[in-house]
Amino acid sequence: MAVEVSDLPDAKRYEARVDGELKVAGVAEYIRTTELVAFVHTEVAAEYEGRGVGSALVRTALDEARASGLRVLATCPFFAGWISRHPEYQDLLYQSRSKVSD
Repeated sequence: MAVEVSDLPDAKRYEARVDGELKVAGVAEYIRTTELVAFVHTEVAAEYEGRGVGSALVRTALDEARASGLRVLATCPFFAGWISRHPEYQDLLYQSRSKVSD
Protein backbone atom coordinates (compact mmCIF):
# COMPACT_ATOMS: atom_id res chain seq x y z
CA MET A 1 0.00 0.00 0.00
CA ALA A 2 1.50 3.33 -1.08
CA VAL A 3 0.52 6.42 0.94
CA GLU A 4 0.93 9.80 -0.75
CA VAL A 5 0.83 12.88 1.48
CA SER A 6 0.31 16.42 0.16
CA ASP A 7 0.35 19.78 1.91
CA LEU A 8 -2.64 21.99 1.09
CA PRO A 9 -1.65 25.36 2.61
CA ASP A 10 -4.92 27.08 1.64
CA ALA A 11 -6.85 24.41 3.55
CA LYS A 12 -4.26 24.41 6.37
CA ARG A 13 -3.88 20.66 6.31
CA TYR A 14 -2.00 17.69 4.97
CA GLU A 15 -4.00 15.05 3.12
CA ALA A 16 -3.12 11.40 2.62
CA ARG A 17 -4.33 9.25 -0.22
CA VAL A 18 -3.67 5.54 -0.71
CA ASP A 19 -2.64 3.82 -3.94
CA GLY A 20 -3.57 6.80 -6.12
CA GLU A 21 -7.22 6.84 -5.01
CA LEU A 22 -9.11 10.13 -5.08
CA LYS A 23 -10.64 9.49 -1.67
CA VAL A 24 -8.85 11.18 1.24
CA ALA A 25 -7.61 8.51 3.66
CA GLY A 26 -6.50 10.92 6.37
CA VAL A 27 -5.83 14.55 7.26
CA ALA A 28 -3.58 16.47 9.63
CA GLU A 29 -4.76 20.02 10.33
CA TYR A 30 -2.34 22.74 11.35
CA ILE A 31 -1.82 26.40 12.14
CA ARG A 32 1.42 27.83 10.73
CA THR A 33 3.31 30.99 11.65
CA THR A 34 6.68 32.21 10.41
CA GLU A 35 8.52 30.26 13.12
CA LEU A 36 6.12 27.56 14.28
CA VAL A 37 3.64 24.99 13.02
CA ALA A 38 1.01 23.72 15.46
CA PHE A 39 -0.60 20.40 14.60
CA VAL A 40 -4.10 20.53 16.04
CA HIS A 41 -6.04 17.57 14.68
CA THR A 42 -5.35 14.31 12.86
CA GLU A 43 -7.99 11.97 11.51
CA VAL A 44 -7.73 8.75 9.53
CA ALA A 45 -10.76 7.18 7.83
CA ALA A 46 -11.86 4.00 9.61
CA GLU A 47 -11.04 1.71 6.69
CA TYR A 48 -7.41 2.94 6.73
CA GLU A 49 -6.74 2.80 10.48
CA GLY A 50 -3.74 0.71 11.48
CA ARG A 51 -2.28 0.77 7.97
CA GLY A 52 0.34 3.51 8.39
CA VAL A 53 -1.66 6.44 7.05
CA GLY A 54 -1.37 8.45 10.27
CA SER A 55 2.35 7.77 10.53
CA ALA A 56 2.85 8.87 6.92
CA LEU A 57 0.99 12.11 7.65
CA VAL A 58 3.10 12.85 10.73
CA ARG A 59 6.44 11.89 9.18
CA THR A 60 5.83 13.99 6.05
CA ALA A 61 4.60 17.00 8.02
CA LEU A 62 7.54 16.86 10.43
CA ASP A 63 10.10 16.39 7.65
CA GLU A 64 8.68 19.45 5.89
CA ALA A 65 8.72 21.46 9.13
CA ARG A 66 12.38 20.55 9.61
CA ALA A 67 13.22 21.49 6.01
CA SER A 68 11.50 24.87 6.51
CA GLY A 69 13.27 25.56 9.81
CA LEU A 70 10.00 25.53 11.80
CA ARG A 71 9.48 24.43 15.38
CA VAL A 72 6.53 22.12 16.10
CA LEU A 73 3.78 22.45 18.67
CA ALA A 74 2.03 19.07 18.91
CA THR A 75 -1.35 19.90 20.45
CA CYS A 76 -2.88 16.95 18.61
CA PRO A 77 -2.58 13.82 20.81
CA PHE A 78 -1.71 11.65 17.79
CA PHE A 79 1.21 13.89 16.82
CA ALA A 80 2.40 14.17 20.44
CA GLY A 81 2.30 10.41 20.95
CA TRP A 82 4.03 9.70 17.64
CA ILE A 83 6.84 12.16 18.40
CA SER A 84 7.31 10.67 21.88
CA ARG A 85 7.96 7.28 20.22
CA HIS A 86 10.36 8.71 17.62
CA PRO A 87 13.20 10.53 19.40
CA GLU A 88 14.76 11.61 16.09
CA TYR A 89 11.95 14.19 15.81
CA GLN A 90 11.89 15.47 19.39
CA ASP A 91 14.35 18.27 18.60
CA LEU A 92 11.59 19.91 16.54
CA LEU A 93 9.34 20.45 19.55
CA TYR A 94 8.68 24.05 20.51
CA GLN A 95 9.91 24.95 23.97
CA SER A 96 8.42 27.97 25.68
CA ARG A 97 11.08 30.47 26.68
CA SER A 98 9.01 32.14 29.39
CA LYS A 99 10.49 32.31 32.88
CA VAL A 100 8.56 31.98 36.07
CA SER A 101 9.61 34.58 38.61
CA ASP A 102 9.82 33.89 42.33
